[in-house]
Amino acid sequence: MISKQFFHTLNTRVRKAEQATDAELVTVLAPASDGYRFIPTLWAALLAMLTPLLVHELGFWMDWHEILMVQWAVWLLLTLLFQWTPIKMWLVPASVKHHRASLMARLQFIEQGLHRTRDRLGVLIFVSVAEHYVEILADDGVAQHIEDHVWQELIDDFVEQVRRGKVEEGFVECVQRTGEILADVFPPTHERNELSDDLVVLDQP
Repeated sequence: MISKQFFHTLNTRVRKAEQATDAELVTVLAPASDGYRFIPTLWAALLAMLTPLLVHELGFWMDWHEILMVQWAVWLLLTLLFQWTPIKMWLVPASVKHHRASLMARLQFIEQGLHRTRDRLGVLIFVSVAEHYVEILADDGVAQHIEDHVWQELIDDFVEQVRRGKVEEGFVECVQRTGEILADVFPPTHERNELSDDLVVLDQP
């Protein structure tokens, strides 16, 4: 749950960062980048298929009607259980979570208009909480002067904060450090504010 104070604090930090640079900074937070509903259902189905073997190993005797009913019950129970976010995210392969979150970050870069800023100085800080995923995407004007490894240190620190449940603290710190990097490379030449300073919170998939 994001606090109202956090929205105000982050907005203030973004505005302060932009006052010291010509770059445009946008922040986006996603509870998750996908619903991943099919994967828990698939796992439930696979485990339900093992029901006859389990019944046999336990020494129970059932006719095929009874086994079929047990399989349906196991599938339904596990499907519901596996929709619980901590279990669901554990079941989803890391590569799938990374791909979905990475795709969402790039979609948000376009949707928030970061590719249309003057001098191509748009920077997106994107976090997807369920996947423990953070990405900083910079437009061409920034990428030509700041290498990826500079952002990676910030990303790694932010990810660690997200893993510890400190999303708000991590976001504020990341914005501050991003602003300092941008201010060093792109000091302000004139006042501008092309994009919103407010945190964009995406709906739960």
